[in-house]
Amino acid sequence: MKTLVAFVLALALPAFAAEKDGVTHPDEVEVNGKKLVVNGLGTREATMFNVDVYVAALYVVAKTDDAGKILWADEEKQLCLKFVHDADKSQITDAWKEGFEKNASEETVKKLQPKIDQLNGWMADIKDKDSLTFTYVPGKGLEVKVKEEVKGTIEEFEFAREFFAIWLGSEPPNDGLKKGLLGK
Repeated sequence: MKTLVAFVLALALPAFAAEKDGVTHPDEVEVNGKKLVVNGLGTREATMFNVDVYVAALYVVAKTDDAGKILWADEEKQLCLKFVHDADKSQITDAWKEGFEKNASEETVKKLQPKIDQLNGWMADIKDKDSLTFTYVPGKGLEVKVKEEVKGTIEEFEFAREFFAIWLGSEPPNDGLKKGLLGK
């Protein structure tokens, strides 16, 4: 009887997951002892055929639809990309390069190039259902996880801000992705 009651109660509890295009992300994560809430989900579409590549979830301390507020807040934040399509290392590193060039000044890209190279060195071929997770912690930097393995942390708030600007800046990979991450 206890097992039946536990089963029924488990079914009655909410799922606590955000979903987009068949991919689920948790509603919240814990970073540096703080609860972060999902701000929004967005799908990265590539090529003229709008092929879905990944579904991203952005986690922040407090929900907002203001990209600038997220980018300039020196507080915990996380971006998790769950892939629904294979991508090789060169496609990923080319996307980072393009994202930095479109959303940061030429001078800033030059200044951050050693850190961009470090990030690119940690990338790998990604398969469907793999993930990349980027977690910013003030005073520590941007932790990079590839396929659930921590590769390292890139120090400096400016780098993290410019990295998140790839998705939240003036020229995101696609408009729907940015809108989704901002909960619009």
